[in-house]
Amino acid sequence: MREITVLSGKGGTGKTTITAALASIAQNTVYCDNDVDAADLHLIFHPKILEEYKFSSGYKAIIDSNICTNCGVCQQLCRFDAIHLSDIGNYEVNSFQCEGCRLCERICEAGAIHSELNLNNYWYVSSTRFGQLVHAKMGPGEENSGRLVSQVRKRAKEIAIETKAQFIINDGPPGIGCAAISSLSGTDLVLLVIEPTKSGLHDAKRLIELINSFDIDACAIINKYDINNQVSVNIEEFLEKNRIKLLAKIPFNKSVVQAMVQDKTIVEYDVNSYISKQLKEVWNYLSGTNKS
Repeated sequence: MREITVLSGKGGTGKTTITAALASIAQNTVYCDNDVDAADLHLIFHPKILEEYKFSSGYKAIIDSNICTNCGVCQQLCRFDAIHLSDIGNYEVNSFQCEGCRLCERICEAGAIHSELNLNNYWYVSSTRFGQLVHAKMGPGEENSGRLVSQVRKRAKEIAIETKAQFIINDGPPGIGCAAISSLSGTDLVLLVIEPTKSGLHDAKRLIELINSFDIDACAIINKYDINNQVSVNIEEFLEKNRIKLLAKIPFNKSVVQAMVQDKTIVEYDVNSYISKQLKEVWNYLSGTNKS
């Protein structure tokens, strides 16, 4: 079994569009959406949910105003400035600022503070026209996205073993944060999707530094390369210098947008298009069919 993670240094590069297109080509594959903070692979996959689970992102403190003596010690010691006086003079916890450390609960002599698990997050196992998909939904401002990525990846691997799948394809998150780190750990190969902009190249460099720290093989695609030919040349030079194989230079084409409007991948929309043929060659490389 081979696990492939598709990543980008920044959002908007076309990473998920590429991942979905590869799903139109791949066979015997389990899919996993690791972009748990802003998952969107399901918009093309149209999953039918088979299993649903709650995920705890940590604890949130709650103050019982009927017990609270308004001593203010919790406010003084909260290092996250999460406890404030309300308009009516009661201490309250701002759930967006609370980090769930539970210090206030331990130091409250009146026993007016308790903590509850925050369960405003879900993860799913679904069936799709491409195969099984493991994906998640986090509430706004929720924590522990890295731990949730680990959870969905673990389940995807279990399904791959159960079904004897040859591949797992992860649609990773943009950037180099906790979710990206969790997406990298233990994967076999990274496919970088880079857009030809200065910010695209800058953020790709940061991501490659992270990938190198894990000692994982990487290859790359320049997406919409013809919107800035000079930056595309700069990206090619950088990839060559860092010995990262460039698999394809995909041009900007309105047919990709038209395909998405119809809830299709570009491969489904026009299997004989130049872009579809390029992506088939990309998959041949990723799957080990063609390593040249």
